[in-house]
Amino acid sequence: MNVQPHPTRGSARGVAKREVRRSNMMSLTNVQAGVVRPDPRASTGTRLAFRGTRRTTHVLRGTKQRLSEPMRFARNWMQPRGLAVAEATVNATAAASSKNDGKGSYDYDLIIIGCGVGGHGAALHAVENGLKTVVIEGHTVGGTCVNRGCIPSKALLAASGKIREMRDEMHLKSMGIQVGAVSYDRAAIADHANDLVTKIRGNLKNSLVALGVDILEGTGKIVGPHTVSYGKVGRVDVGGTLTARNIIIASGSVPFVPPGIEIDGKTVITSDHALKLDWIPDWVAIIGSGYIGLEFSDVYTALGSSVTFIEAMPNIMPGFDREVARMAERVLINPRNIDYHTNVLATKVKPGVPGVKPVEIELTDFKTKEVIDNLEVDACLVATGRAPYTDGLNLKSIGVETDRRGFIPVDEKMRVLDAAGKPVPNVFCIGDANGKLMLAHAASAQGISVVENICDRSHVLNHLSVPAACFTHPEVAFVGMTEEQAREKAKEQGFEDKIVVAKTSFKANSKALAEKESDGICKVVYRKDTGEILGVWIMGLHSADMIHEASNAIATGQTVQTLKYNVHAHPTLSEVLDETFKQTHVDVPTVHKQPVYST
Repeated sequence: MNVQPHPTRGSARGVAKREVRRSNMMSLTNVQAGVVRPDPRASTGTRLAFRGTRRTTHVLRGTKQRLSEPMRFARNWMQPRGLAVAEATVNATAAASSKNDGKGSYDYDLIIIGCGVGGHGAALHAVENGLKTVVIEGHTVGGTCVNRGCIPSKALLAASGKIREMRDEMHLKSMGIQVGAVSYDRAAIADHANDLVTKIRGNLKNSLVALGVDILEGTGKIVGPHTVSYGKVGRVDVGGTLTARNIIIASGSVPFVPPGIEIDGKTVITSDHALKLDWIPDWVAIIGSGYIGLEFSDVYTALGSSVTFIEAMPNIMPGFDREVARMAERVLINPRNIDYHTNVLATKVKPGVPGVKPVEIELTDFKTKEVIDNLEVDACLVATGRAPYTDGLNLKSIGVETDRRGFIPVDEKMRVLDAAGKPVPNVFCIGDANGKLMLAHAASAQGISVVENICDRSHVLNHLSVPAACFTHPEVAFVGMTEEQAREKAKEQGFEDKIVVAKTSFKANSKALAEKESDGICKVVYRKDTGEILGVWIMGLHSADMIHEASNAIATGQTVQTLKYNVHAHPTLSEVLDETFKQTHVDVPTVHKQPVYST
């Protein structure tokens, strides 16, 4: 492993100071000192590539934040206040009692196993197209996104983001604003997230009931062609067997925990536990520097924690476009109480006791697999991705085998494939369970696409047109490929010399300058021979809202030549995209066709 010590930490004087401080801490009792945190590089043996700077941690206390409550995925016009989900359950039970008459009739047109964002989107589109539909949900309507994912995490990010903004005295003073001491109430922030989850989950239930979708409680499994059974452990009053012409599997995913890591839900946690915000650790190790890890680092550092990333790949934020990742490191990592190790694995993690005993993490070199160091922290968040929740579906009953990671194989129309690679009639899989693109809105889009195909309107979702975002402060959003992926594809397909990149900085945008939030970049990767957009990356203020112009352009096949003529309001952040598209050049410019407008 290459050793690259941080320039501010490699001096003999710095090491000596750390040893004195460490010795003093060791002389205190656990109660006096809390968790003893030895320097991660101070142990004997091979030293880690340690980057970033550890700064003083400021613990805040205080008041509740009053925040807005964004509503996503709920269709507000379908929310009657007085309807109860129990009524739908009764109706569904009655429907379940009807039997297949053996002549091609079924209890339902469509059974959906799982009612997360994907199952919900498919159900709404199905009933809008006249399909009698039932959803079977083993946990809570809304799935991971609404209950344990994107919704509560955005509530935490909103609250912590306000705190970060109000603590930035230099930024506020530059606009003539002065604030006093800023404090927060941890429990009240957690309540804000919980309240939002409850509200959105209720909206989703009401929208299903209002359109006549039946909701059944229990875990569903396939028992044969067109047949699904459901039940709940310990509940003899819940269960039954249903038939349907079509079945959609939308069972979702769970946090992936690598071998050797012991989860206790308090000091060693997954995102499911972290969203509860039970306590604010002084020092948090985050295993994995993808979207989940980055967003939680944003929350924790705003609330006063120090963060150490443990990343197996050679670079932090390995899924990002490399140029964007470097800028994200300058903006989201370096100025904050964050450091990181790369090319290492956390092969063993043992829980601790808050304030008494530290979490112990064994670090192993990614290439040699040799143990190289140990790290002791207050808490450890495991953010190593998600695993499909496909066990117990009884897929063998229809001749289907999952891949080695547990994902259900599907074709471009989300039809489930059997062991021979052939589509299983009338069985589909959407969302995290198929591994195509593990995003809530991708699952919903797949569900809508499946219903279109069920209704004999052939449809294939272009996954390269599905946007994604990391809701840090500032945000990072993208659609399509990274520059590296685009160049690799071009090399394989013989158009390597046709790849071009256009870029614009937020520092030239009037609205960003007015907000004094000008750290950011917009990057468009395209083909100069055809004008085809291969990827767009935006890092900066509200980039998650701006990415959809590029997403829609890819989905509808628009080229950079066409997008040059789009008009954007001034001054707006969207002009960053406008300027970037105007910088593009193609070999043979397309003649702009003026549309005919009705009078």
